[in-house]
Amino acid sequence: MLKDNLGLTLCILIALASIGFALFSGDPYYVQVVIWVFTNAVLAVTLRFVLLIGELNIATAAFFGIGAYTTAVASTIMDWTFFASLLAAPVIAGIISALFGWITLRTKGPYFLLISFAFTEIVRLFYTKTEALGGNSGMIGMFPPMALNDYFPAIAVTILAAILFGLYAAERSNLGRVFKAIQNNEDIPRSVGLNVIGLKILCFVIASATVGLAGGVHAYTNSVIAPADFTYFVAVLALAYVKIGGEGHIAGPIIGATILTLAGQFLHSFGPYENIFYGAIIIGALLLVPGGIVGLGARFKTGKFMGRAER
Repeated sequence: MLKDNLGLTLCILIALASIGFALFSGDPYYVQVVIWVFTNAVLAVTLRFVLLIGELNIATAAFFGIGAYTTAVASTIMDWTFFASLLAAPVIAGIISALFGWITLRTKGPYFLLISFAFTEIVRLFYTKTEALGGNSGMIGMFPPMALNDYFPAIAVTILAAILFGLYAAERSNLGRVFKAIQNNEDIPRSVGLNVIGLKILCFVIASATVGLAGGVHAYTNSVIAPADFTYFVAVLALAYVKIGGEGHIAGPIIGATILTLAGQFLHSFGPYENIFYGAIIIGALLLVPGGIVGLGARFKTGKFMGRAER
């Protein structure tokens, strides 16, 4: 308990420091990197959140895009206010995810994985074929109000950090424990009268709505979005963040997202070899630390390290 409280306090301090940096830093590039780190952390944490019920959700990328496009349409076409267009993102993402989950979460494992992959590609193709959404060129012109312009980076980090803390609280709640029970053996929750399908849909909706809100923040942060921003590769990278950081604790995806996002910025200088080095980092981390970074402490305690058991 003490260790958890210390860890939570440290995370709060890091979040406050990041908000302060976004508010007072004079370098827009580094502020943008901080926002990218938090955005990628939300993508990874929401993907891990659905893993609580034992499902790998490639559709994380789709609902990230749905949130971004919802905010873009509300802001540029419907001329909604900043906060209204931003709040529309989790609402629309949540509604669509409830329908999607109701149809698909009766399947399991590879079947749900393939359906979520197909859904992500269908949504992306819908963007490319819809002229009102800009087709392949995407949409432009999502700007925060002038009065908030100087404060928007701090607002963006605050919203993304709030999502992370909210998902942490949800996982630690009784509801989160029920989700984990479904992952372990869904027959046990069902035997005590719980609606397992309804609970799985609820888990999926929570993750999709929150990543949709992150998509809305992404639209206002970049001011430009395009279908290529929301391919299945977004979810693949989120899964890499989870595996490298470790899926045993919510801090794992955040650590993984931070390391790989910062590594990606450094590797830009390698030009065409960037993806080779980036892939090598991911493969090396998975081979050397198979349990993730947050699992290193437990591996040391049990006498296991670098994938070798104690003899």
